Amino acid sequence: MNKEFKEWQLRTIIVSMIGYALFYFVRKNLSMAMPGMAIDLGISKTELGFFLTLHGLVYGVSRFVNGIFADRLNARFYMAIGLALCAIANFAFGFGVDIAGCITGESSGTQFTNTLVLFMGITWVVNGLLQGSGFPPCARLLTHWIPAKELATKMSIWNTSHSIGAGMVVILCGYIMEYLGVGEEHTGAWRWCFWIPSAIALTGAAFLFIFLRDTPSSVGLPELPGVVKVKSKKTAETKAFLREKVFGNKFIWILGIANFFVYIVRFSMLDCGPTLLKDSKMVDLRIAGWLVACFEVAGIVGMLIAGWVTDRYLKGRAHRTCVFCMLGATFFAFLFWQLPNNAPIEIYFLVLFATGFFIYGPQALVGIAAANQATKKAAATANGVTGIFGYASTAVSGVGFGYVAQHYGWDLAYISIVVMSLVGVGVFMLMWNAKADGYEESITN
Repeated sequence: MNKEFKEWQLRTIIVSMIGYALFYFVRKNLSMAMPGMAIDLGISKTELGFFLTLHGLVYGVSRFVNGIFADRLNARFYMAIGLALCAIANFAFGFGVDIAGCITGESSGTQFTNTLVLFMGITWVVNGLLQGSGFPPCARLLTHWIPAKELATKMSIWNTSHSIGAGMVVILCGYIMEYLGVGEEHTGAWRWCFWIPSAIALTGAAFLFIFLRDTPSSVGLPELPGVVKVKSKKTAETKAFLREKVFGNKFIWILGIANFFVYIVRFSMLDCGPTLLKDSKMVDLRIAGWLVACFEVAGIVGMLIAGWVTDRYLKGRAHRTCVFCMLGATFFAFLFWQLPNNAPIEIYFLVLFATGFFIYGPQALVGIAAANQATKKAAATANGVTGIFGYASTAVSGVGFGYVAQHYGWDLAYISIVVMSLVGVGVFMLMWNAKADGYEESITN
């Protein structure tokens, strides 16, 4: 690997990290806006959870569909256009009150509220559909620029973009909710949680278009050597390859099911985190923003160490690392539940840090394991499959979690998180003896 290739590899990792972090600016902003929306608009926890569920389900399907296309199209244009469209959808969401008022001619009442909820629901679903253009092109990029033997370590570094983006936006929106509203209840502050991140994301879309490139061959460099050899690009052979390495590969499905449980824990603590901390632990929203950001910072550390341990000690077997990480996440989620409401903020920080540290290892490694099992020719498609399962989890962490918390209390909600985490451990155990990747068996003549 020559110096020029390494320079482009580093540039691709950094630029795509920044770009994907900005997708989170126009995805995870809703969680911080939710308490303000509930106060200003009278929307219930169940209805807000419904937004998260719809968004997650559509995003999961979108990641799968976009994964198929991203394996074949230019990642530079795909990612930049997708981010710009997500920003526009967020701008529209922030104007939901005005649009509902124009449609109904009212500013309150049942008809106004129903129209508002409908418009916001549709807009957030559209955003979920567009968000699927973020990760798949990155999966394609990284498997073309990083050798399989280095993928766990370097893709774990790249995966910190999830936590960087989510952490920065919850801090930003925490201050927006604290200082940009009107009156004692900070009326209207939630709208700026969509407008300001949207402006940042639009700038990021231009950045991606200018600095990102596709595969090594697109800049005149040789492609990475690999074992995968598909001599013909005929549709029939491509479909046969996908059947073998993705749709007929039991390990991809095991990883997908395991991802379902990983994301339940992750989303329950992240998307519902501000509300959870405010209502169950009586934490101020501004502090809650920092606590959720702490969860994300811990995720950065957890992903880096999990990737390094996987390559250094487990010979690339990411699924084994996931078992240990899920056990740790289960323990600390249980411990957080047991903390009293008057516990020092420092204790909340430490326990949330530990929970994030462990849950983000599997969050990153599932994608790496799927990419290695499917090989670089089908990495985006395989991640699309696991993504469907991951974001289908919002049916539990969104509506389900909100409904349980609202009608049965926070204790049962916490118990649900712990149980789902334990089930995830069991699913990962099903592929304990699997090989690190699928390259040895993926030669098509």
